[in-house]
Amino acid sequence: MSGPLAGVRVVEFAGIGPGPFCAMLLADMGADVLRLDRIEPTDLGLPVASELELLNRGRRSIAIDLKRPEAVGAVLRLLERADALVEGFRPGVMERLGLGPDAALARNPRLVYGRMTGYGQEGPLAHAPGHDLNAIALAGVLHRMGPAGAKPTIPLNLVGDFGGGALYLAFGIACALLEVARSGRGQIIDAAMVDGAAHLATMFHGLAAGGRWSGPRGENVLDGGAPWYQVYETRDGRWIAIGAIERRFYAELVRCIGLDGDLPDPADEARWPELRERLAARFREKTRAEWTALLETSEVCFAPVLAPDEAPAHPHNAARGTFVEVAGVTQPAPAPRFSRTPGSVQRPPPRPGEHTREALADWGFAAGEIDALLAAGAVR
Repeated sequence: MSGPLAGVRVVEFAGIGPGPFCAMLLADMGADVLRLDRIEPTDLGLPVASELELLNRGRRSIAIDLKRPEAVGAVLRLLERADALVEGFRPGVMERLGLGPDAALARNPRLVYGRMTGYGQEGPLAHAPGHDLNAIALAGVLHRMGPAGAKPTIPLNLVGDFGGGALYLAFGIACALLEVARSGRGQIIDAAMVDGAAHLATMFHGLAAGGRWSGPRGENVLDGGAPWYQVYETRDGRWIAIGAIERRFYAELVRCIGLDGDLPDPADEARWPELRERLAARFREKTRAEWTALLETSEVCFAPVLAPDEAPAHPHNAARGTFVEVAGVTQPAPAPRFSRTPGSVQRPPPRPGEHTREALADWGFAAGEIDALLAAGAVR
């Protein structure tokens, strides 16, 4: 294993969305993440072949039946050797299995116990079902997204699951691992998507308090209201992104595209619709490739809107190795970059139970103990 987290051992309880993404982040950074998959397949969201479950990359898998006492005992033994745990069940499920924080920390007082939920471990909605969309709606984030006069736009599941959920849990685990090195005591990380999504929007609360974000959805600087922070269609039906927020970048924009004559004042919000239409009409005069050739190396803050299959081939992404190919599948490379201990994709996504014998042996189980667990149906 290579990366800044090499030597860190993590037990992951299989789930969907933010839990696996958090575990992937840790594995990309070199942690030895052992995924505990269910023996029997269940409804885990969007079905895809196991080798294409890219969120599961970089770790080994044990297939285990947590309803069997032998399996619970085996997990507690694994936790004795673990540095961290990642689980994404509703509150109370791990406790009912006999694997809650009290039981786990009794076995390993240094364990960092990471919990990922939509609404947190307590509160009126703690036990409610929900997904990314529900969490960002409750956090007041979804309301801000979308065009003027239209319903809110769903931002994939990037803001709740991955941004407000997985990244916050991974950050919490990393912080707690640093702290346990000083105190010798583990702790519980309560990562809720609604908390993380709300926290991601901190800047906008300040803008609103200062009167800089007072318009309805789609009529503010960063939500599509400002003409100079917008996506425009080109002559060939493709799109370009303009982010000329600062005055000097806006001045360069209108100069480069030949509209530096009589234009509305960009600070005059009442004339934003007029300015936006002037820019839109100009950008419809050339193809995306023509605008890219003209603006990509300028000081305009410009980018072509690339389709997912185009992004890996862009010269900048190719030069940086932003995407890698693992087992024949092109996918994003680990991020961020480290100068001395770079992360990497350790292995492709596993089939459930693919490494049961190998991983249990590496985590301290004798061959006879593994055979007994298999015979009892606790693992497969």
